[in-house]
Amino acid sequence: MQTKMESSTVVLYPDPTIGHLVSMVELGKLIHTHHPSLSIIILIIPTPDSTTSKYINTVSTTTPSITFHHLPTNVVPPDFSSNHLDRAFGVPELYNPFVHHTLITISEKSTIKGVILDFFTNAAFQVFKNLHLPTYYFHTGGASLLSVFLNIPAIQTINDSNAYFDVPGVPPIHASDLPQIILLERNMSTKHFLNTSINMANSSGIILNTFLGFEERAEDTLRDGKCIQNGVTPPVYLVGPLIAQADPTENECLKWLDSQPSKSVVFLCFGSMGVLSKKQLREIAIGLEKSGQRFLWVVRDPPLDGSDLKDFYPEGFLTRTRDKGLVVKNWAPQQAILSHGSVGGFVSHCGWNSILESVVAGVPMVAWPLYAEQKLNRVYLVKELKVAVEVKMSADDFVTAEAVEEKVRELMVGEEGEMVRERALEMSRRAKAAVDEGGCSRVELFKLTQPWVAQ
Repeated sequence: MQTKMESSTVVLYPDPTIGHLVSMVELGKLIHTHHPSLSIIILIIPTPDSTTSKYINTVSTTTPSITFHHLPTNVVPPDFSSNHLDRAFGVPELYNPFVHHTLITISEKSTIKGVILDFFTNAAFQVFKNLHLPTYYFHTGGASLLSVFLNIPAIQTINDSNAYFDVPGVPPIHASDLPQIILLERNMSTKHFLNTSINMANSSGIILNTFLGFEERAEDTLRDGKCIQNGVTPPVYLVGPLIAQADPTENECLKWLDSQPSKSVVFLCFGSMGVLSKKQLREIAIGLEKSGQRFLWVVRDPPLDGSDLKDFYPEGFLTRTRDKGLVVKNWAPQQAILSHGSVGGFVSHCGWNSILESVVAGVPMVAWPLYAEQKLNRVYLVKELKVAVEVKMSADDFVTAEAVEEKVRELMVGEEGEMVRERALEMSRRAKAAVDEGGCSRVELFKLTQPWVAQ
């Protein structure tokens, strides 16, 4: 029996959406790089997203030490809810029997040292606990966001759309900056958020894609065990920044940047799900042109009422700005762009992966949140971390051309922009030092993995 159990395995169970999956895979790579004796198995819920499939195929080829176990297809009934959050939390629940069977099968050949859940695969928490497996959560956001999530039970006792919330370790948060699913809505997804928050607090630990010295107040609160009011904060491990390596493939964007002056270009990109209206696209175009700044703008999946980018902009925009700007449809190598010496600013949707890429590159931001927890991230970026300026938004989150012009110019050539630029460079130095050999994130990784490799 002992011979059969010689090998050791860590099982990762990510949400299959690309933003969550990539950082979880990077965590798996990091663990295996420092502890080659540990096998890494990643459970994958089937998804029709071709981006996810392509990514998994690439990782399987380039990193054979990572094993992807694909759970069965055709598990979700045709009449299952089409609501995004209902599916995000509900689909993993349907897979619990298959996850249980998979873990039993793995344990027949190897000792499972730990399992790591994503926020959205929380449904398997009890499956893991029933099998007496050390169960961790990988939080794909920052320490400040985790502080909010761990306090969801307290937040949900206040039903006031105008309230400010005092969460340990973070600046005061207005109700309008919270995802409405947490505060006002009362449905199945709300219950999932609450249940996940409670389970995270009772887990073996929480792994964060951030680094010591970045979100200092939230980090101190979490590490001192003072985050959860009237409760116990689990151990936290800050092992980031975890960022996938930039694709070295040549790209027209990078060639264009090669011809631009140092730190002269503002880069605009709103994430893989950041689709803006035709009206908003026009306002951005007008604002960019009036700002007089050089720009590189990625437009994701333009509205379906036209197929050509020029249909969405003021007449003659692309012609008038061709010496100063480049507009790209759908995709560009974001990390490589942010790391390019010609880029001096980033208009971002405040997704955490994008924030980390910008911070590592030392590029200051204009914070323009679109959905989910991104308004919370804006609060931290602007008020606490001071690596971004805030664009003015209307009550319905619309941004005028004047606001675009003002903040782009402020970021690139204004006094406030200079201050956040200096702060971004300091955070870049800290981020890079964290992942050096002997850096704080490597020490945190050692603390996390030591029980898994101890004889």
